Amino acid sequence: MSTYMPKASEITRDWHLLDAAGRTLGEVAVEAAVLLRGKHKPTFAPHADCGDCVVVINAEKIVLTGKKLEQKTYYRHTGYIGNLKAVKYGTLMQQKPEFAVMKAVKGMIPDTVIGRKALTRLRVYKGAEHNQQAQNPIAREF
Repeated sequence: MSTYMPKASEITRDWHLLDAAGRTLGEVAVEAAVLLRGKHKPTFAPHADCGDCVVVINAEKIVLTGKKLEQKTYYRHTGYIGNLKAVKYGTLMQQKPEFAVMKAVKGMIPDTVIGRKALTRLRVYKGAEHNQQAQNPIAREF
């Protein structure tokens, strides 16, 4: 039996819709990462970009368990001396919940050319309305 090698012309990309309301941040990020990589497909190959497109709605209704809203912190550095910026996840979830979801999914995707390309197929929306109705995304239950 020979190993299956997917070709670029054979790869089909579906659109999936994930409703994040009432789900934890990790659950949503894991499901999105699996769909973006294409690991749910029987034709998955780690060297090929065979993943699907993902739309996440209701990012503002994601749940963080425990004391993560008060204790978990997102850090970034501007590049200048002494300019380390810290933001608690409580304020991050109020101001930019889409960014928190993107950051969680990015941490579960490999830092390669394929991973960066897969992240371009992720769309995250704060509310229930999204711009991908024309693609007819399949609602996923997880």
